Amino acid sequence: MLQLTASPPPQDTSRAAANRRLDSIDALRGLAMLLMLADHTREYFFLSAPVSDPMDLRAATPGLVAARLAAHLCAPVFVALAGISAWLYGAARPRAAAARFLIERGLFLLLLELTLVGFAWSFSLSPTMIYLQVIWAIGWSMIALAGLLWLPRAAVVAAAVVLVAGHNLLDPVRLAADHPLHPLWAILHQRDLIALGGGVTARTSYPVLPWIGVIALGYAVGPWFQASPASRRRALSATGALLLLGFVLLRAINRYGDPVPWQAGTSPLPTLLSFLNLTKYPPSLGFLLATLGLGALLLAGLEQRAPRWLTVLGSAPMFFYLLHLYALHLLAVAAGGRELPTIGHVWLLAAVVAPPLWWATRWFAGVKRRSASRWLRFF
Repeated sequence: MLQLTASPPPQDTSRAAANRRLDSIDALRGLAMLLMLADHTREYFFLSAPVSDPMDLRAATPGLVAARLAAHLCAPVFVALAGISAWLYGAARPRAAAARFLIERGLFLLLLELTLVGFAWSFSLSPTMIYLQVIWAIGWSMIALAGLLWLPRAAVVAAAVVLVAGHNLLDPVRLAADHPLHPLWAILHQRDLIALGGGVTARTSYPVLPWIGVIALGYAVGPWFQASPASRRRALSATGALLLLGFVLLRAINRYGDPVPWQAGTSPLPTLLSFLNLTKYPPSLGFLLATLGLGALLLAGLEQRAPRWLTVLGSAPMFFYLLHLYALHLLAVAAGGRELPTIGHVWLLAAVVAPPLWWATRWFAGVKRRSASRWLRFF
């Protein structure tokens, strides 16, 4: 989610081509932001219909399931694009500078998760539950990528594939809370609670191991963005189609790729929903094949035409992320706990909230462009 301000590689002297590349990345990031806004609106104003992971299809309506499936795209897109942006940043710089850049921003994200982001969710200066979520996962993924980028590109690809495709083999490994390695394993792969002492508990909502694989995949395909737009679109389209085909075949076999197998329903719709009902925490292989495949196809389409209004959101992603959390929480407080009646009303409220957030983000993006402050670039 954190934008990496990328300079075009030395081999690419076309400013227009560089702008198109960054516009497509920003536009896809902006689209994911809007889906995230809708999903977080649901979390604040539709709590009477909780969503488990994977979803309980007996309790969730098809509309709620569809809304949640759309939001699944967000985290994989954010993390993969962070990897692509990291490659773009490092292509024109010494490797040590790129590694330092990633560590610096990764640590900043970890700090942000534990301060401004955490407070946005709780509005408490002394919370008893600390949620380690997507910003936490991206921060650790960037720090891990700072080490991986010293490897040959083939080794980065191999590490990424092993982490993404093989981490579900680790699902049976469950450590009890009193095991000395439990905190580390909970951070890496086992979504769980970590007792911090003093009545404070941390929830590892986003175990980081598979996300390190996703950011490495993004970094590995970074050189595609040095090629011509036509060849880049072909590569993205072919990759997206192959990933989606791989998802369909793997899910159809129903033996590996997600901890929860799909089941045939009484009609085609519940069967389809079960087929698409994938595990996000941590993201299963099937989850990542489906979301990254769709993300690659969307990015290929945005290479041809990236709407300016979407690129605005992607040009200051961290600002939008923080702003929307505080805005939604304040609205929820003002509503006094009242909920919306249907998931359609949730999407309608998100559509009403989006324009003022867009204008604020547009203003901040302009401030960031004109400022020499290195800290503003973090947003």
